[in-house]
Amino acid sequence: MPSTTASKDLRSRVIALAIAYRRCRGRASGSWRRAPSSCVGKGYTATGVKQIVEAARAPFGSLYHFFPGGKEQLGAEAIRTSGAMYELLIPAVFDQAPDPVSGTREFFAVAATHLTGTDYAGACPIATVALEVSSTSETMRLACAEVFERWINAGTDRFLAAGLSRPQARELTIAMLGALKGAFVLARATRDTEPLRIAGKTMTAAVQAAIETA
Repeated sequence: MPSTTASKDLRSRVIALAIAYRRCRGRASGSWRRAPSSCVGKGYTATGVKQIVEAARAPFGSLYHFFPGGKEQLGAEAIRTSGAMYELLIPAVFDQAPDPVSGTREFFAVAATHLTGTDYAGACPIATVALEVSSTSETMRLACAEVFERWINAGTDRFLAAGLSRPQARELTIAMLGALKGAFVLARATRDTEPLRIAGKTMTAAVQAAIETA
């Protein structure tokens, strides 16, 4: 019987590989590098449980020991884990900026730099999965919705600190995240960061206007 620590490590490794199989090769860091060289952003449906378990060097039976709900439960936990990592980008950018206007501008600039640095592959895996499975898997939909709500709350807190009302702060955050996700899609299709630059410029102006009239 594996030790508790070994079991936790194995469980974490399986989750990390599930995340990696929904990302494109070369974008990952840390534990995601354990993914095999053939790892590509296949999406939830095309990702096989067997290849994830094999890549994690785990016994196949361990999947159902750690994830009784099978692939759906594993996928939902991978979404929550990667979503928490992406959530850290909000404080990382906004808390270092002198003000929310500068933070908003930098938020989109960082996204554009990241996208070009990954050859237009590194957009948002959470949005990709949400589009793919929200109509077919309630478990996965709820996991994506939970992640998005956490992101919205994180952004709302930053705008609240600037003196905006909670409804205003939430509205701006939803608009910002919506603009970012839409711009990612356009930028990947056109292989041009123009959509991100325009979305960033528009949202920066909206944040500035909201703060000036608060």
